[in-house]
Amino acid sequence: MIPHSAWPVDPGVIFPFLLAVALIELTPGPNMGWLALVSLARGRLAGFAAVAGVTLGLAAWMLAAAFGLTQVLLIWPPLYQLIRWAGVVFLLWLAWEAWRGDGDPAAGDGADHRTVRGLFLRGLTGNLLNPKAAVFYVALLPTFMRPDHGSPLVQALTLGGLHLVVAVAIHSAIVLGGAGASGLVLTRVQGPGLRAAIAGGIAIVALWMAWETRG
Repeated sequence: MIPHSAWPVDPGVIFPFLLAVALIELTPGPNMGWLALVSLARGRLAGFAAVAGVTLGLAAWMLAAAFGLTQVLLIWPPLYQLIRWAGVVFLLWLAWEAWRGDGDPAAGDGADHRTVRGLFLRGLTGNLLNPKAAVFYVALLPTFMRPDHGSPLVQALTLGGLHLVVAVAIHSAIVLGGAGASGLVLTRVQGPGLRAAIAGGIAIVALWMAWETRG
């Protein structure tokens, strides 16, 4: 049996932490909505490319929080608002791009190499411009860290890593569900109707993000 002191975090907090982050990730939000739209219109490969970008964005915020860099968002609220609105504008730009059907990350059939790379970058950018991810780590991680259980940095990185595993699992399930429904949807909606539906969906995700991150 592994001694209690040998664990990087208090073993007693692992299950409650996993439960908490699972409930948070299962709560409908911008990431969930955007990933569902991408996989519905483009399929699994595109959806998983988007998941990879989203995950890297979350990992960047997690590392920033672990090293204390995200505290500036709490100290200087204008920076939080700047990132927040940049994220909303970015999503609205994606909606406009989808409406035009030019370089759209979530419209059309199939996913070539260029589309996959673009979706990865859009997922990464969207999460880097989501300050709620930073606040999540700043607010949640300390409640599961124990001052008598080793390095705070190691605890933060361990718990953050567990959160990324949960997020990838849930986001992947969303992609599989969206891709599974794509055949039925795409046989009924095509062309301008599909572009309008995807653009409208992304615009709703943008408004959703504006509401969720109002702070």
